[in-house]
Amino acid sequence: MGGLRENKKQQTRTAIAAAATALFLEHGFDQVTVAEVARRAGVSTNTVFNYFATKEDLFFDRQAEVEGHLAAVVRDRAPGSCPVEAVRDDLLAALRRNESMLGLHPGALRFWQVVHDSPALRAREREISEHAEGALTAALAEHPPGNAGTPRTADPAMPALMAGAVAGTHRAAVRELRRRIMSGEPPEHARDAVASTALQAFDLLCSGLHATSAAPATAEHAP
Repeated sequence: MGGLRENKKQQTRTAIAAAATALFLEHGFDQVTVAEVARRAGVSTNTVFNYFATKEDLFFDRQAEVEGHLAAVVRDRAPGSCPVEAVRDDLLAALRRNESMLGLHPGALRFWQVVHDSPALRAREREISEHAEGALTAALAEHPPGNAGTPRTADPAMPALMAGAVAGTHRAAVRELRRRIMSGEPPEHARDAVASTALQAFDLLCSGLHATSAAPATAEHAP
């Protein structure tokens, strides 16, 4: 019985999210009300809020997955391997398989245009990025690099600094993919160009981290 109930709840959630997405893409985020989403989904407004705390959650209905993704990549990497390389390889693999969460699907242009046109969605997107970076910081603190990457360090600031560099590079690559597609470039061309640039950027980041691990530590600074 519990399994049937959970399946029914998941079906309801999926139906609400699908109705919301269709309306947002048709009319824009700010022009659609939660009541209109409820009517399209055939449920009450209260039911919508039982599944989605805010209107923005209806649009970014996979927010939790996005926020935890980079942290999961770092936690699940091979023991002793470099977290930068793990994130790089994950991004390149996602680009190769045209991962929908990167916007490599026919509706991506409209999706990103809706985000661009809504201050509320742009603010939520920044919030998602901040949460993803925070989760990555925690993962790096719990699973620090071994000798295959940067050195282990007792410096409590290092996980946050590393997370900022890694998440920032990943975010910039996705943003460049968006810019290219919104400018009219064919998605497959944009994908290949971003894959090449992202590879170079992450490799430069890796090189810098490896150089740091090889350099002697010093606390001397000019006055």
